[in-house]
Amino acid sequence: MIQKSQAIASNRMLKQRGLTTRLAQRLISAIALLLLFSWVGIRPVQASPALHYDQLQLPPLAAVKLPDHTRFELDNGIIVFLIEDHELPLIDGSAYFRVGSRLEPSDKIGIANIVGSVMRSGGTRRRAPEALNQFLEDRAASVETDIDAVAGRASFSTLSEDLDDIFEVFADVIRHPAFPEDKLELTQTLWRGSIARRNDSPEGIAGQEFGKLIYGADSPYARMVEYATIDAISRADLVAFHRRYFHPNNMLLGIVGDFNTDEMRSLIEKRFGDWKRDSTVDQPDFAALPAVAQATSGGLFLVDQPQLTQSYIQMGHLGGQLKDPDYTPLSVLNDVLNGLGGRMVNEVRSRQGLAYSVYAYWSPQFDHPGLFVGGGQTRSDATVPFIKSWQSEIEKVRTSLISETELEQAKESSLNGFVFNFATPVQTLSRLIRYEYYGYPDDFIFRYQKEVEATTVQDIQRAAQTYLKPDQLVTLVVGNAASMQPALDSLGIPVTPVDIAIPN
Repeated sequence: MIQKSQAIASNRMLKQRGLTTRLAQRLISAIALLLLFSWVGIRPVQASPALHYDQLQLPPLAAVKLPDHTRFELDNGIIVFLIEDHELPLIDGSAYFRVGSRLEPSDKIGIANIVGSVMRSGGTRRRAPEALNQFLEDRAASVETDIDAVAGRASFSTLSEDLDDIFEVFADVIRHPAFPEDKLELTQTLWRGSIARRNDSPEGIAGQEFGKLIYGADSPYARMVEYATIDAISRADLVAFHRRYFHPNNMLLGIVGDFNTDEMRSLIEKRFGDWKRDSTVDQPDFAALPAVAQATSGGLFLVDQPQLTQSYIQMGHLGGQLKDPDYTPLSVLNDVLNGLGGRMVNEVRSRQGLAYSVYAYWSPQFDHPGLFVGGGQTRSDATVPFIKSWQSEIEKVRTSLISETELEQAKESSLNGFVFNFATPVQTLSRLIRYEYYGYPDDFIFRYQKEVEATTVQDIQRAAQTYLKPDQLVTLVVGNAASMQPALDSLGIPVTPVDIAIPN
């Protein structure tokens, strides 16, 4: 009996071993097949021979296309642009107002910036600043305001699901700012600190003093905020400034994001439609501002800073506007002169070793003359050679044709950079509003592209000869005069010292 039982157990064991062996064999076969397939899948692809960069075949740039958008005007005068973009559940909007620090009264310089700041930081008549901040933070949203030299702006950003709440706050900040005294005083204190520190940076000194030399110290485009003008601003001034410039017939609104156009239009009507047009106030006439003329025609100026070991140099003269007929060849010329492959870097910095940084830009503005400005930074003892070398490069583009290779590279750079101005719907919307704000034609962007493609080396030289004026160059140096070898006066031009003392 025992032997029979042992025989049965042995037989079961043999069967189990056989089964285990077959399973193991199948498992090993499966693993082998997986390894084979994996090896086939991941074996390296035969690499193609490396090509030189000039042999690469790249597709042409995609054409700049305006996305589908809606433009309409409310009965009270607000101009609205809407662009739907459902890629993410986000909505961004900006309101632009025809205002700017250039419209400030001369005895209250700084009021525009303070209004733009305290509109948001001071809360509204219904929402205290802290409550407003918490409300936005709880929803990961933002509402901001500011005023620069040429425009006022209010913006919001929100998740789509919170649009109604955030848009209500956005409208409230624009229409009903509280302008509390404590926030005005805080902003004035911050400004006083900024004034006290404005001569701490040599680059900052160069920028502010160069602007005064070109436009004039009293020009709306160069005048400085001082202690006296800040102290003269009261809460009543903020209220009056806001009432003068923030009204519907002075507003443009653009919104892009995840929304339905009809629903958004209804929401805009709800929050802004009852805002009455101010019949006593028209849109500001920027053309009525004082005519812009170059205040200083040529000359060499020095801000002596004995503690510096290098010189900060700005050179240039009054420039032009984007609507000038030669704006396009001048913008291509910028790419000839600047960047890693540009003449300034190649010659002044790389070959001669005279600069840490060097540049020369034709920098136009939309509705008033901008600047032709260049310069850079160099060690103190190289100041005079740097100035001579920079001027030499400017003279070369005026008197000699650039090469066809330079032209093609500059045109390609211009077009490549231009396309990226329209990479997102937000960027495109910003351009549309800007063109509307300054009265530029809708097809301005497409004209520019076509004109770049048609630009010739002769166009570049003609524009350089017409607009770059060596006899009007203003040269400003911020540096240690004693360390400049040779001295600045070796340039053969009288050196005029510049007083940067801050008025008490």
